Amino acid sequence: MSSPSETPLLSVRDLVTRFRTERGEVTAVDRVSFDVGAGETLAIVGESGSGKSVTALSILRLIPNPPGRIESGQIMFDGQDLLKLSDKEIREVRGNRIAMIFQEPMSSLNPAITIGRQVAEPINLHQKMPWTKALEKARDLLGAVRMSDTASRVNAYPHQFSGGMRQRAMIAMALACKPQLIIADEPTTALDVTVQAQILDLLKDLAKGARSALILITHDLGVVARYADRVVVMYAGRVVEAAPAAELYARPRHPYTRGLMASVPRIDGDTSRKLLPIEGQPPNLAKLPPGCAFAPRCRQASAACLTERPPLRDVGTRHQVACILEA
Repeated sequence: MSSPSETPLLSVRDLVTRFRTERGEVTAVDRVSFDVGAGETLAIVGESGSGKSVTALSILRLIPNPPGRIESGQIMFDGQDLLKLSDKEIREVRGNRIAMIFQEPMSSLNPAITIGRQVAEPINLHQKMPWTKALEKARDLLGAVRMSDTASRVNAYPHQFSGGMRQRAMIAMALACKPQLIIADEPTTALDVTVQAQILDLLKDLAKGARSALILITHDLGVVARYADRVVVMYAGRVVEAAPAAELYARPRHPYTRGLMASVPRIDGDTSRKLLPIEGQPPNLAKLPPGCAFAPRCRQASAACLTERPPLRDVGTRHQVACILEA
């Protein structure tokens, strides 16, 4: 894990991504800033619609235009601003120096091409390795993600794989070029509970072995507790809290973070603590309130919360929170 004095591998500053919709213009990512150090695992947490996935897609400039656009900000990766690269230059980064694992493999895997060829493609494209050698490397990668009988697996098609096996193939593709950064967007949501831990353990171990940084996008706080070094909590397109994982769990400072934790069952045998759901619904991003976006659902909200948008403030060592109650 990087220390505060080290230059981050990825530094996102004041990122703004907007979409034109039938409801009006929506700011899906609203001045988001965070850092990721080399070898670090950062979890981005929040409910559906909080801006987690759009943030990830913005990093790789995969926002469809129209209807979306990255309006402003800076995404510094290993000394380069990704927002200033040409289309050709950003294609050299995708799948090579930064790889992404999506939530549903079948939306990313081509059903008409064998798994082996799909894993070998980034190796052939970015490393200019001949197809015969790239396919050999693909077989080795499938072995690395703990697939059995890799000699036949390389010639199989996605529909012949289970959900867990398809996700392993996606991890093999992501690691094919030994990227500096892996972005995993809800990589286990579609999998059985028994398979989820296997996939996450595998991903974490392989990323560590390759010395890759990992951004793990999830709504599962149990996943965060087990795998993350640092956590960014998002709500309504904004960062509301960021802290080292251990500190966040020991002392969550934002009411939304506390609400997320209070709504998750515990397995430590403590039956005295009741589950407390977060009341209300996430806000309409096209009509956000002028103050804190969480204020209409917050049990502690004051009159000032409804009119004053709180900035992200330092409240400890590498701990930031956007809440006027923590000023």
